[in-house]
Amino acid sequence: MQSLGQSFNALVIGATGGIGGAFLEQLEAHGNCQYVARLDRANFEGFDLRTESSIIETSNHFQNEGALFDLIIDATGALEIDGKRPERAFAEIDPANMAAHFAINAIGTALIIKHFAPLMRPGERSVFATLGARVGSIEDNKLGGWVSYRAAKAAKNQIVRTASIEIQRKQKQHICVALHPGTVATRLSENYNTPSEKFTPLIAAKKLLSVIDGLVPNDSGYQFAYDGSRVQS
Repeated sequence: MQSLGQSFNALVIGATGGIGGAFLEQLEAHGNCQYVARLDRANFEGFDLRTESSIIETSNHFQNEGALFDLIIDATGALEIDGKRPERAFAEIDPANMAAHFAINAIGTALIIKHFAPLMRPGERSVFATLGARVGSIEDNKLGGWVSYRAAKAAKNQIVRTASIEIQRKQKQHICVALHPGTVATRLSENYNTPSEKFTPLIAAKKLLSVIDGLVPNDSGYQFAYDGSRVQS
């Protein structure tokens, strides 16, 4: 896939979410997207980021179909888990909740890369993009709070960076990045006020697809915001 301006196949993981669903809608309507697949609990009932066997099962499904993807979008993630809101202070840290954040927002991504990066089309420019968050930036953290979510998203950035190095040892044209969508009007953000503008999922997906279209191999391993700027680590 030289760019989204040429024929490509895509996979959206987490397509039942607000942004994931918008990605799926955009890609289904894209004139150059020849094939778009989805992976979520709506079409794979047992899919669970916290269970590696379910990730293996789903990746084997696509592998057995002979699927190769030029673009894989991981739109999974969670801000509230089991109804627990992000911590406002360290006194609110719960070890089980923190572990759940790492399981979904960091380890889940690592397992998806482990089992789905091999399905990226070899020998050509292919992109694996996972939804990150600016709050995962250590340098950008000026407010504190949200300890578990921030830490898990920071861990995701390290996972992406490390994966990008390993992937490019074998496939120099492959790109692995995290993408910050901005504040998006979804169920994830509906309970939180923010001074920044809230994008609709459709606008966020359009902006991020534009960012993906402009990525080059040297961008691999970093996080990019919806406007194309690189987010601090």
